[in-house]
Amino acid sequence: MRWLARRSFGTLVALALGLVIVGALGSAVVAASVAGPGLFHDHLAQGGTTDPGLLAHVEMAYRSAGALTLAAALAAGLAVAGLVAFVLTRWVARSLRGVAATAAAVAAGDYGARVTDPHLGAEFEALAGTVNALAEDLGQVEATRRRLLSDLAHELRTPIAALTAYHEALADGVVAPDEAGLDVLRRHTARLARLADDIALVTTAEEGRLPMALGPVAPAELAEAAVRAAAPAAAAAGVTLTADLDGLGPGVTVRGDAERLGQVLANLLANALRHTPPGGQVVVAAASADRPGENPGVTPGVTSGVTSAVTPGVAVSVTDDGDGIAPEHLPHVFERFYRADPARDRGHGGSGIGLTIVQAIVAAHGGTVDVASDGPGRGTAVTLWLPAA
Repeated sequence: MRWLARRSFGTLVALALGLVIVGALGSAVVAASVAGPGLFHDHLAQGGTTDPGLLAHVEMAYRSAGALTLAAALAAGLAVAGLVAFVLTRWVARSLRGVAATAAAVAAGDYGARVTDPHLGAEFEALAGTVNALAEDLGQVEATRRRLLSDLAHELRTPIAALTAYHEALADGVVAPDEAGLDVLRRHTARLARLADDIALVTTAEEGRLPMALGPVAPAELAEAAVRAAAPAAAAAGVTLTADLDGLGPGVTVRGDAERLGQVLANLLANALRHTPPGGQVVVAAASADRPGENPGVTPGVTSGVTSAVTPGVAVSVTDDGDGIAPEHLPHVFERFYRADPARDRGHGGSGIGLTIVQAIVAAHGGTVDVASDGPGRGTAVTLWLPAA
């Protein structure tokens, strides 16, 4: 087995075909040697041939002719097997070399490398598609990683630069340690601490290690508490903030951590107020909403006569009529540090990780979160779905 494992693919194919041919011809030789002479002798006897010497000579001729014929067939079969193995292995090896070269290029960092369809059947086509999908995913991961590191460096650079400048000014005697300067130190230190806490929180949530005190939570109370907490900020921004709870059924609750879900709504409201101009409106709505289930073997959109199971739950949305989001940015809004407007001042645009935290916490509750917008200047709606308790 070790010897076979070290052979080339072409050698293995040739050996396999050769063994098949040798086995088939070997079986034919055994059958012809055991059954053939007796049958041949019986036919000669039935034909009236009774001379023992003639019978022996004819039977010997039969054996010789059969052996030569089978030997010639074996030689021809082995030659055909060798030719087929040569052509097949060259064809397959060329495709496998393409797959190996693409995999090596991807491993070396060339995430644009792709495998062309080898036209060798569904299995090889699936292999090529899998390698290409892997390269695509790795390219996206690498792009996200680079942007993450770049944005993280920018997030850290701004407060660190401010702290360094103020420290140098204090050391050089340019400024005196007064309350305004201490306030600068406090704000930038708090920004660094908040950034560190946000990164730790989203990492812990995505890894499924977020500690939560689960229990029945009333969505109406969550929404009302979030609106009360954000009311001063909304008033200062000149934005109307209201709650719409008419869609909730009586006594509906979700199973979750009230503090974590309150943090989710606080993040969404802070984001909505930040992107809504004075005179705008932000609405927090909660309504009972069943989530369709899935039936194995049922094609979506095709009536099968089988009723799909549904999961009862609650949809909570935060809708504003502010800046809105362009369609090309919607698929990326949950990525860490992603900004639909890179030119926005980061001091006023948040840390860029709020929606990532929202998604991680909601996913930890077994729910989903979606963002919808009709485009720039047409507002944004973020909708959470949480399973009912």
